[in-house]
Amino acid sequence: MSRFNVSTNHPIIPNANEYMYERQYVSIHSEDRNVLRFPSSAEFEVELPQDYCNVQAVRLESWTFPANYNTFSLAQNNIAIVFEINNPYNPSDWMIDDPILAIIADALFAYKGQQFIAVIEEGFYNPFQMATELTNRMNNAVSVYISSYITETNPSLLTQFNLAGGYDQFVVAYNEVGQKLWFGNKSSDFFIANNSIIYLNSVLKDAICFRQQYPDFTNWGLPSYLGFTRCVATTTTASNGSYPRFFYGDVNPGDNGFWLLPDAKYLGNNAAIPVYYLQAPNKINLMGNAYFYLEIDGMNSIDELIPFAVNNFTISTNETSSVVKSAFAKIAVTTTPIAQWFDNNAGPSKVYNPPAERIRRLKLKLRYHDGILVEFGKFDFSIMLEFILFRPQQRRDYKMFVPESIGNN
Repeated sequence: MSRFNVSTNHPIIPNANEYMYERQYVSIHSEDRNVLRFPSSAEFEVELPQDYCNVQAVRLESWTFPANYNTFSLAQNNIAIVFEINNPYNPSDWMIDDPILAIIADALFAYKGQQFIAVIEEGFYNPFQMATELTNRMNNAVSVYISSYITETNPSLLTQFNLAGGYDQFVVAYNEVGQKLWFGNKSSDFFIANNSIIYLNSVLKDAICFRQQYPDFTNWGLPSYLGFTRCVATTTTASNGSYPRFFYGDVNPGDNGFWLLPDAKYLGNNAAIPVYYLQAPNKINLMGNAYFYLEIDGMNSIDELIPFAVNNFTISTNETSSVVKSAFAKIAVTTTPIAQWFDNNAGPSKVYNPPAERIRRLKLKLRYHDGILVEFGKFDFSIMLEFILFRPQQRRDYKMFVPESIGNN
C-alpha cells in the first residue's frame, strides 16, 4: 500500500521562471517541397526538421530569389492590346488598281466596327523590344484575319498576299528622350480601345489560370504598362510635309527621325496620302511589381491595404479597405531579369505572447499586392528563418561551506 503514500522527501523542483534566450535558424529551399503535391513554388508546405518549442518570435533573417519573373504574363492578364481600324485605306480613292490592296481593303471594311486583339509573348521586355513586339503582333493580328477573309472569298490571292509579307502598315516606335511609345499606321485610321472588356475579364484562350484576387486601378492591363489611361486613344492625321518625327536622332538607321512615312505601294500617283499616329500620354513602365509578399500561415503580422477600386464601397464611405495580418514579410524586387538578388533583415517579425508551445509545419505563399502568385518557373529560391526560443531553466541554489582552516589562511 506504500505506493499510495503521497508524502515524499523529494519534492518537485520548483519552476524558477528563468529562461535561456536561444536563436535557432532554419534554412528552407523551394526544392524541399513535395513537388508532386505542390508543383508551383509560389505556394507549398514543408515539415521542419524538429519541433521548435516555446517560440517567442520568428523573423525572416535572409533570402535569395531569382530575377527571372515575367512582368507580362497570361496569369496577370497584361499581354493583350485591343485596337480597331475604323477608317481603312481604300485604293480606289487614290486611283490604284492592285488586287491585293483591293482585297485587303474589302476585308478591313467588312471587319469595320470590330476589334483586333494582339497578344504579346510572356516575359520581360526593354522598351525597344516592346516596340518591335507590338509592331509585329498588331500587324500579325490583322494579317491572320485578312488571310481567313481571302481564303473564304478569293483563295487564289492568298499566296500572293503571304509573299507580300501580309499586312504591314502598323509601326510602333519608342522615343528615348520622352520615354514614350508612339503608335502609327501608314495608311489607315485606327484607335486603341483601352476601355475594352478584355481588361476586366480575361477572354484569351487558355486563360483558366487567370486568378487575380483584387481589381487593380493602376496596372489593369497591357496598355497601363505602355503609358495609356483607360480612355480610348485616338489618332492624329499627318500628310506630306508634316510626317511625325523624332528630332533627337534616327529611330532606324538613316531615317533622320521620320519613323512613320507612307508605304510606297499605297501612294499611286498622289504622294499626299496621310498617315495616322498617336502618342501614349504617359511614360512606358516595364518594371512590373516592386514588391511581393511572403505569407506563412499562423505567423502573418503585417496589416495590408488592398488596391483601390471604384465600387459602391469606395464611393460611399471614407473608410479604407484592408486586410489584418495579411503577410509575414514584404520583399523588395531589387533587380531585373536575368539575375539573382540577396538580402537580409526584413524588419517585421511574429511575436508570440505567451510563447508558441510547438511549431513543426509551415505553409508558405508568395504573392504580389493584388493577390497574384509569384511564379519562378523551374528556378529555385531560398529563405532563412530565425526562431527565438525560450528554454526553461531549473532553479539551482548553491551553498558554499568554507573550511575554517582555509578561512583563517
